[in-house]
Amino acid sequence: MAEKRDYYEVLEVPKTASAEEIKKAYRKKAIQYHPDKNPGDKAAEEKFKEAAEAYEVLSDPQKRQRYDQFGHAGMNGMGGFSGGGMSMEDIFQHFGDIFQGAGIDLEDLGSFFGGGGRSRGGQRVRRGSDMRIKVKLTLEEIAKGCEKKVKVHKLVECKDCHGTGSKDGATETCPTCKGAGRVVRQQRGIFGMMQVQTECTTCHGEGKIVKNQCPKCGGEGVVRDDEIITITIPAGVSGGMQLTVPGKGNAAPHCGVPGDLLVLIEEEENPNFIRQDSDLIYNLLLDVPTAILGGQVQIPTLTGDVKITITPGTQPGKVLRMRGKGLPRIDQYGRNYGVGDLLINVGVYIPENLNKDEKKLIEQLQDSPNIAPGSSQKKSFFQNLFGCR
Repeated sequence: MAEKRDYYEVLEVPKTASAEEIKKAYRKKAIQYHPDKNPGDKAAEEKFKEAAEAYEVLSDPQKRQRYDQFGHAGMNGMGGFSGGGMSMEDIFQHFGDIFQGAGIDLEDLGSFFGGGGRSRGGQRVRRGSDMRIKVKLTLEEIAKGCEKKVKVHKLVECKDCHGTGSKDGATETCPTCKGAGRVVRQQRGIFGMMQVQTECTTCHGEGKIVKNQCPKCGGEGVVRDDEIITITIPAGVSGGMQLTVPGKGNAAPHCGVPGDLLVLIEEEENPNFIRQDSDLIYNLLLDVPTAILGGQVQIPTLTGDVKITITPGTQPGKVLRMRGKGLPRIDQYGRNYGVGDLLINVGVYIPENLNKDEKKLIEQLQDSPNIAPGSSQKKSFFQNLFGCR
């Protein structure tokens, strides 16, 4: 994973910047890297998200104070977007009003304020909203990657009118904006009264309205229905990660651009393993004879049970490593770059209830010079158990 840049560096402001200076800096970055100004540019989209994440933290006095004290590590558990998973819709929803009253042509910012669509010849092609769902995965599914079929109740294209909203396909020029898709209104800004172009609320920026509305969808071109969607899950994902399935969110009115389906990954608990990034941890409990004499024991892995050899005199707290038996490693772009390990924490079970004969056998060993630990054995034990030196 690439290291996060300092939030002040992202917005290009000093650490002493005022709230208004931070707001102005974010406004500048949002305009510079807005997707409508950089269509298809993934690098610009990432910078747009990065700026929004920085603003989300630095505009909140509590989060800013914690960030100044602890850096990015201090943002864990603070809620909001700084923990990751920020989507474009999150940004539009929470920060879209930052330009209101600033005297900026909202049309120039495309979908930044309206929740949807791209401009086409001054008219708006509406965009459907994104949807979020959760998908639970087992460690076995995470290790191999898988496909999940999910049923989603959402807005879909009306089959009766094929998404046009009209039962016969007829439309007419919007009487409010005269087909422009925009209207001009007076607005008081920081520099006084000025003219601002905004989306026409009658036609929602389309420049036309439907005649002879479809009775099934009421002229919207979309209806609610269930859809079965196949989601491809790459190997190595982790809980809290969000995947995007383009075009599988809500359909947009009047044959617009559909939204995306945002898939939040949840991990099911595994009875055998604890996950630590791409490594797996298995707690092995040996009986006393095997720990003393050695032998073979069977342990589970994600691909089936295997036998491992326990060397004589194995101490509790020792960690055995099986390389390549963990989970695939993936970077921030979803690309695999190796496999983690299976770490086996060795413990020794000390019996609590012994019968008379068993106690007698143990008592016979009690005075043996090889049974009592020496100073070197004590040191080795605590090194294994606590990592002491």
